[in-house]
Order: sequence, then C-alpha cells, then structure tokens
Amino acid sequence: MAIRLIKKDSFSTILKKYFSTKNDTLSLEPLSEIISSLKREELGVFTAYLKDNHKIKGNLVFYIHNIFKDKPFNLSLTEADILSENAFYPEFKKRLLNKILPPIENENTIWYLVDNVLVTPKKDLQFFQNSPEDKMDELFQLLEIDRFISNPHVKTELLFSLNILAWRVIGNALDVEVMKMAPEYRNFDNPFLALQNELDILNAEFKNNPDFKLKSTDQIYKQTRIYLEQCLEFVTIAFKNSSKYGISGKTNQSLLKIRQQLQRMADIMKLFVIDDERDYLINSKHLFFNILKYKSHKNNLRDLVSDSTRLMSHLITNHTAETGTHYITSTLRSYMKMFWKASGGGVIVGALCVLKMLYSYIPASDFAHAFLFSMNYAMGFVMIYLMHFSLATKQPAMTAATMAKVLAEGNGRNTYIEFAHVVSQLFRSQFIAFVGNVLWSFPVSLAIIYGLEILFKQNFAFEKSTRLLHDLNPFDSKAILHACIAGVFLFISGVISGNISNNSVFYQIPKRIAKNPFVNYFFGQRFAKQLSVYYSKNWAGIVSNFWFGVFLGATAPVGLFLGLDLDIRHITFAAGNFALGLYGKDFVISSYAFWISFITVFIIGFFNFAVSFGLSMLLAFRSRKVEMSEAREIFSEIFRYFVRNPFRFFFPLKSRLDERSKRMIDEITTGSTDH
Repeated sequence: MAIRLIKKDSFSTILKKYFSTKNDTLSLEPLSEIISSLKREELGVFTAYLKDNHKIKGNLVFYIHNIFKDKPFNLSLTEADILSENAFYPEFKKRLLNKILPPIENENTIWYLVDNVLVTPKKDLQFFQNSPEDKMDELFQLLEIDRFISNPHVKTELLFSLNILAWRVIGNALDVEVMKMAPEYRNFDNPFLALQNELDILNAEFKNNPDFKLKSTDQIYKQTRIYLEQCLEFVTIAFKNSSKYGISGKTNQSLLKIRQQLQRMADIMKLFVIDDERDYLINSKHLFFNILKYKSHKNNLRDLVSDSTRLMSHLITNHTAETGTHYITSTLRSYMKMFWKASGGGVIVGALCVLKMLYSYIPASDFAHAFLFSMNYAMGFVMIYLMHFSLATKQPAMTAATMAKVLAEGNGRNTYIEFAHVVSQLFRSQFIAFVGNVLWSFPVSLAIIYGLEILFKQNFAFEKSTRLLHDLNPFDSKAILHACIAGVFLFISGVISGNISNNSVFYQIPKRIAKNPFVNYFFGQRFAKQLSVYYSKNWAGIVSNFWFGVFLGATAPVGLFLGLDLDIRHITFAAGNFALGLYGKDFVISSYAFWISFITVFIIGFFNFAVSFGLSMLLAFRSRKVEMSEAREIFSEIFRYFVRNPFRFFFPLKSRLDERSKRMIDEITTGSTDH
C-alpha cells in the first residue's frame, strides 16, 4: 500500500469533493479521508451536516452500500485476534511478521477494506466508542445501515463463521492430549458435539427461511448458550487440572485457542437475537464494533505473550512454592536445622572455591576452563542438594513463589497480617542460611589452602590473591553487577526446576519408570518403584542445580571470549574467596581493603537475594494474578509488623500467629499429593 499523507481537509470539503454527484467508484480513498476528518470533529456536527444536505447524504449512502455490497467478512470473525498456530513461537513469529510486513489479502473482503481504510484501527475504534451513543445511532440511521444485521448476506456470513469456529473447536477439543486434561467429561455427553447438533438445527432453520430471526426466549438459542457455557467449563476444568496432570506448551495453546473460539461464537450468537425493533440497530452497531475490535488486536504481541505464558509460569511456581515451604523456619528446632543445613552447604562451597582456583592454574583454552569451572560448580551444587544441605541464595526463587501462593489464597487485612508473619519467618530463614553458609565457607577455604601449603610447600593462593581481593571491591570492580547476574541465574534455575517438574508430571515419567517392563524384568518391581519415587523427588532438583552450576562456571570464560567483563559473584563463594585472598597475602592487607572486602561479601549477598527474589516474585504474582495495586498495602503491613516485632525477623520467637501461618503453609503442600 502506498504511503498516504494525512489530509487536513474538513469533512464538508471532502463530501463536496466526492459526493456532489452520484459516485460509482469502489475506491476506498473517499471513506478513508472522511474517517480521518471525522476524528478532528464531533460526530454530532457530521450528522447535522448530513441532515442539512440530502443530496450529498444520498450519494454517500449509495457509495457506502456500493463498497460494502456482498463483501464477505467471515475472516474478520474467525481469524482476527484468535490464535492460528498450535504453538507459541510459530504464532509469535507470524504476528511479528504481519506487524512489520502486513500480508497480502483478498481485496474483495471486509478484512482488506478495514486494513486499508483504518490505518490505526485501535484509535479509530476508540473514537467511535467514545462518541455519544445517540449520535452513533443517528449516524447508522442516516447511512441506512441500522438494519444491516437483517440482510440475508450478513446472516449467511454470520452462520458460516459460526460453523467454521465450531468445526475448529471440535477438532481441537477432541485431541487426545486435550481430552486427557478433563477426565471428568469421560462419562458425560461431549458438550462440543452437542453444540454442533444445535448449530445443525440453526443451519436448517436458515435454509428453510433466510429471513429467520432468533428471540432470547427461543429454545434453540437457550440450548446453544448452555452448551457454549459447558464447553467453556470444560476448558476451565482442563486448566485447573494442569496442576495435577501437568501441561505441555502445545496443549496450553490449544486450550487458549478453544476458549477464544468459544467466546467468539458466543459473540456471534448474540447478533442473531432480535427481541424488539431496536435490536436491529443495536446488533448492527455491535457487529461494526466487534469487527473493529477484533481487527485492532489481530497482531497483538503483548496479549499473546501474556496469555500463553501465564499458565506455564503458574505451573513453574506451583512446584517451587511447594519446595519453598521447606525453607520456612517456624520453630527453634527448624531454625537450627536450617543453620546446620546451611553450614553443610558452606563446607562444600569452601572446597569448591579452592578447586576453582586450582583449575584456573591449568594451561587450557577458555572452553576448557568453562567446562572445568562448570563441572566444579555443578557437581558441588548437586552434592549439596543430594546431601540435603542448603545454599542460601537458592531459597529466594522458591520462597517468593510460596509467598505469592499464600497471598493469592487469602483475602482481606487479616491475610496481610498473617502474610507479614510468614515474611518474618522467611526472612529469618534467609538470615540464618546466610550465617551458616558464610560462617563455614570462610574457615573451610582457609583450612584447605593451609593444608595444601603444608603438603606441597607452596602458597597456591599467592598469585591469585590480588585479583580475589580486587573483585571484592565494588568501587574498583563490577562486583554488584556480577552479583546481579548470579541473581538472574538463581532465578533461572528455579524456573528450570519448575519446568522439569511440570514435564515430569505431564509425561508421567515416574509412572513410566515404575511400569517399565525392562526395569521390572531385570531389577525387580521393588527397585522400579524405588527408582520412580527417587526420580519424582530428586530429578528436578538435580537438573536445576546442575544447570545453575553450568551458568556460574561458564559466565566468566564466555565473557572473556566475547570481550565482555562478565562474571558472577555469590555470597558464599565471595566469603571463601575472601579467605583465599587474605591467606595469599599472609593476612597483611590494609584495614581499608579488609573492611571493604568484608562488607562487600554481604552486599553481594543482598543483590543475590534481591534480584532472584524480585524476579521470582514477579513471575509468581503474575502467574496467580495477584494485583500489583495491593503491593503498597502489603508492604506497609510488613513494615508495621517489623516495627512492632523486629527480632522475629532474625530469631524464632513464638507468636500467636504461628499456628495460622503453619496452616497456610500446609495448605500449599496439599496440592502436591497427586503429583
């Protein structure tokens, strides 16, 4: 389409230019210019002008009817703003391409007409919707399209659109993967097939009488509405069951498409209902507005991303929420248990710090170093996980989801108070985990590097000490940026864990292992069952920790290869590296270097926590549709609770809210029994 300059002529000038005489043209330019000029005026002025100029009005009416005559519009009802692909990425790519380079359309359709007349259909729709209703009614009457909905050609298009949507809905709904998401319907008549039967009756009515119309009291209309509601209920149940059975991206997209098509069918059915004479005008306007609305959203990328990812993010956080409950300390016993678990994690990380330093001395390529560092971290993190120890900053990605789930399942100010108490429990869990990690990582690194010097008569930390201490100075290095990068990787590892768990449930991997004939034959039924349980409980955590290690280990070598100053900083490793830096300098450093390094260890921990927790909270809140407008009230309540009970954020002091918060946490874990 050629570039069209915006003309500033008034509508009266345009009308006189094109419609002083009868105009047989099928060009869309006059209509486009009229609509552009209308947006600069009030609609009432335009209708008054038409009433005062009968000849121009008559010629405009002829032109409008001429360009719309017999043009099909079913594509605008069956395609616009409805998913066309069964997967997210093909749909995203298609919409993006259509946004940049609009597709070539059939010029003899309403679809083409709208695209070429309304360059900005969203703004044009807003103009018409914001215009006074009585003026819109008057415009439709003046243009003699107030009974447009009664035209047999229009009814044919509406009915054809209904049938197209019904056929597509049935095809998608009867897919095996979709049907298994709602087993509740196995013992009932399928509502999708019943819906098609009602449409067959409607088709027969139209074939016998092209002038037919429905009333809201007609049995066929009421039955069709009931079946549409039952079909939508099927989709709702399928989405709810996703927490129990898991879901694939393809099935998620199919359910979204079914829901969109059913809602579109409901919109079309309403256009057939004529209870009194005024409904002709009302339905004609609705058809006009609906087509503009659908077309204005046909390539909407934001809605696509929002709809397509919300359920998947819900499933991901559903797993991490249940895992996050293990990181909440409500009693002194669980508080101390968390300390000892974190201490175990600190011991292993202390050893990993020394190993990484030794690997860096090996003369090898950047790729080899990336592999060595990655395996060092990955094996260490998997070991921490399998030994049931704790790495402090792994908690935020889990506990954020827990917080969102607790909040989403309650309401009112009492919930906020109880939620604030849960936050205090989470905070003290983070605090004691930090203490346990740092308190042991530092001395273990010192002990190992000292033992190596005794054995090999060489201070292995001497050469690296300057660099290690430099990296702990936020003014001379990018320590804070690198801490944020580590926080992002912590968040991603939580997403991986949730995704692995969802896929495990959806593909029934534990059950497949338990029923596997090869495993049962050679190793026995008991071994197969134990392997199934082990996989169910540990595989997501193993994969998540493995990839977290790969991310941390590969970042610096990849950054070096690309010429970018990329690296990671993690509080526990920072504490271990601080110990190595001090030992390499024989503990002879300035007081400024000591204190800036000491403080930076905890600054790194703060940014590890803030980034991973913040990203996880955004994902969890979005997945559970927790309104962000509530944030101010929630954080105000947390602050008030902190002012009243500051020590509860650091130590496990008893509270009357302990029992209620325990029930809230227990309610989260009940959903996992079927997993």
